[in-house]
This record gives sequence, C-alpha cells and structure tokens, in this order.
Amino acid sequence: MIWIDVVTQVSDEIVQAFQRLFPQLSPETPPGRPELEEIVASPGCAILVARDSTQGEKIVGTLTLAQYQVPNGKHAWIEDVVVDGPARRQGIGEALTLAAIERARAAGVKEVNLTSRPARQEANRLYQRLGFELRQTNLYRLSLK
Repeated sequence: MIWIDVVTQVSDEIVQAFQRLFPQLSPETPPGRPELEEIVASPGCAILVARDSTQGEKIVGTLTLAQYQVPNGKHAWIEDVVVDGPARRQGIGEALTLAAIERARAAGVKEVNLTSRPARQEANRLYQRLGFELRQTNLYRLSLK
C-alpha cells in the first residue's frame, strides 16, 4: 500500500531519501539538510513523499509543490518528481501528482504548471492522462550560477 505524507520536519530519513532518489532525476547534487529545511520552512513550498508499506514504509518517491500569488491569481508548480526505479509503474507518480493537485486546489490555486523533458515519455503520458495540457510557449531560463 502506498500513501503520501507532507514533510513537516527534515529527518535523517528524508535526507537519505533525497540522496538516493534525486540522482535518478537529475545529475545535479541532491539537496542536503539545509536546503531541505529551507524548503520545508517556506510557506509557499511543500515536499510530498510517497511511502510503501510493503517495503517497511520506505520512501519511494518525492515531489515538491511551489505555490505563489501573482496579480492574475494564485499559481503552483510541480517540481522534481522522482519515483525510485524499482517502484515505478505502480501508480506512485500518479498518487504524488494527485496529492499535489488536491493540496493546490484546497489552497485556492488557479492553475498548476509543470515541465517534463520529452525523453520522460511515461511521465508525459501520465501528466496528459491527469489533464495537463501541453502549452505552446517559450520557456526561457537565465542561469545565475
């Protein structure tokens, strides 16, 4: 059985889960305790984790939901969705995404956005199945590194 928790306090377990899961999503260095604590402390962000009771309540997936207010309404972004390789194709990404959507809806968010690389074909099919629409837009990024 899978269930979703919202992280309210960063524990060693949370840090270790990010150290294990984040490299499956990105080549960047996984966030450490200080970065995770900053996210959890932010009123506009929530880290959701998926736990699997068949694996001793092990964290098998994560998602970050960022919410913000702008002049045309309250918006949200789903970021950094990752499900552990061996746990994929069990509905965990869907459960995380639906929990994030419900959290955003309850907060009065107008729309939820996300990005997903084209190579992540299964993730893109999931998002489309859940009602996300591909937008015809230019996404610009300025690296400040």
